[in-house]
Amino acid sequence: RPAWLLTAVASGACAAFNGVFAKLTTTELTSTWSHAVSVFLGMGENNRFVELVIRGLAFALNLLFNFIMWALFTRALQLAPSTVRVNIINTSANFLITAVLGFVIFSEGLPGLWFLGAACLVAGSVVIGMRDE
Repeated sequence: RPAWLLTAVASGACAAFNGVFAKLTTTELTSTWSHAVSVFLGMGENNRFVELVIRGLAFALNLLFNFIMWALFTRALQLAPSTVRVNIINTSANFLITAVLGFVIFSEGLPGLWFLGAACLVAGSVVIGMRDE
């Protein structure tokens, strides 16, 4: 497999994780997790310091994955024979991985219309990619 392909997929995955950590910076789920960590560490149920540390860590990981995503995306653009192909792979990977992570971490369901939209996105990307050749 070409190096640019793996790099573009990794870039899309990092973009998906970037979104997850951005959401964890502000969501109520993080409060629930921080309460569990506080209890586990014997610091009481509502320790504000633990919650701030966990939210700060999520924000830092958000920034880190954003940086890595742009570095990988730029590298994929350098390696690939076509920038359109990199965009197609990056966007598709980001879209699909974001859906899986949203389901696994945040229990977000995917309605049937989502699958129709995903199919349209992939089909449109293929058409654009074929036009590029």
